[in-house]
Amino acid sequence: MTRPSVRKPPDAEPEAVFLNIPYDDRFENLLLAYISGICAFGFAPRATLEIPFGKRRLERIRTLIESSQYSIHDMSRVQLDRTPPRTPRFNMPFELGLTLGINHPDHAWIVCESKAHRIKKSLSDLDGTDAYIHNGTVRGVFRELCNAFVRNRRQPTVVEMMRIYRVLRSNFKSVLRAAGQKNAFNARVFRDLCVLASAAAERIVRV
Repeated sequence: MTRPSVRKPPDAEPEAVFLNIPYDDRFENLLLAYISGICAFGFAPRATLEIPFGKRRLERIRTLIESSQYSIHDMSRVQLDRTPPRTPRFNMPFELGLTLGINHPDHAWIVCESKAHRIKKSLSDLDGTDAYIHNGTVRGVFRELCNAFVRNRRQPTVVEMMRIYRVLRSNFKSVLRAAGQKNAFNARVFRDLCVLASAAAERIVRV
């Protein structure tokens, strides 16, 4: 009998952080906050926004997670959306489940929420896992990133992260115009925001 070949996961990139968040306009400020904070710590944000729709998308998502040293899973969008037919969002818990299923030895993950204790109801299988509660605010995201990455060599302050965020916010419309886009949730804008945040972090964060 021929045994199926065992798929070898890619090596994790030590500075890559997979960002699992909802893609909607109301989350725009927190997207900019996550990008600012991740870059402030000297990491590189990664997201499924980089992956074009098409064949083998699920496999490419899996590879993207496996090749990241860390992942941040924001479970704060559990309510029904506003567009008929009103439905909950399953992408974020699905990608969290995919991460847990991969069980890469070099990958560490955290869960974020906007409301304390809600995850015990919305995702009870995670009972025993402490979520980082950002209260749906930019400063809350920065605070919880500081808690999550407290052992990282580079330790930016919330003030420094806020300065990076302001750089992104002040340049946001010009980034959209350059990409010919109306929102941040596409590959080109995401890439340009990450480049901008990384450059600002190098200037602002004291190492």
